[in-house]
Amino acid sequence: MPLPSKYLMAVYYIMSRKRSKRKQPEREEFVLHEHEKIEEGVFDKRTMLRLRRLFTHDIISSLGFVIATGKEADVYLADPGSKISADAVVVKIFRIETSGFARRMLYITGDPRFGKIKGGMNNVVNEWCKKEYGNLKIAALAGVYAPKPYYFNGNILAMEFIDNNGVPASTLKDTELSNPTETLSVIISAIKKLYAKGLVHSDVSEYNILLRGGTPYLIDFGQAVVLGHPEASYFLQRDVENIIAYFEKKYGISRNIGETLAYITG
Repeated sequence: MPLPSKYLMAVYYIMSRKRSKRKQPEREEFVLHEHEKIEEGVFDKRTMLRLRRLFTHDIISSLGFVIATGKEADVYLADPGSKISADAVVVKIFRIETSGFARRMLYITGDPRFGKIKGGMNNVVNEWCKKEYGNLKIAALAGVYAPKPYYFNGNILAMEFIDNNGVPASTLKDTELSNPTETLSVIISAIKKLYAKGLVHSDVSEYNILLRGGTPYLIDFGQAVVLGHPEASYFLQRDVENIIAYFEKKYGISRNIGETLAYITG
């Protein structure tokens, strides 16, 4: 079954925003182009085999179109399989050949949950994907607003679609808040809940928070570390400093960093 029309329109809306100021393609042209990319084999054989597991395990029933791209991964919207009670599923496919993961090794090798990674970049990317899946499960146990993790295999992660009426939720950076003080408090509370479960997000920023119905959702948990990581305290302080600095600059809200850290760790 193809994706519902509202999701096709949501995808087109997001993709058109990310394009340059050149003449925008017609919707039919865009949809055709995305179909051609999938049919021509945009994935390598290894990724295709892993993707097949999402179908055989009833996580997804069809793969839709790209809704976001980055240096390390592409994010697709998919129809859910019989095991998923949702209107859509996000499928995040990490690129195997990318230089972006070289600078991410600190978040893996210092994490006591992972031993020495053998082999090439494929193993590094697989561990990163596994790490994000595990961190999302911790976030769920902590009661933090974050995407629910559904399944992972190799470099592919399936999780909850954070949307607003079928349209992918906007980032904190792209949202004008009506009650920024309350939103900041919810974010700080989320950091505290994660800490209580022994986890530090390590990349809290206005780019890694989505707003669903006004509620902030933390995303991109691949770099999150447990408290046993040697840099956990530094990453926690950096998270707090970054989010407080953003709200102070944009909304004029001041928070004492030391007091906030004491609240989170107390």
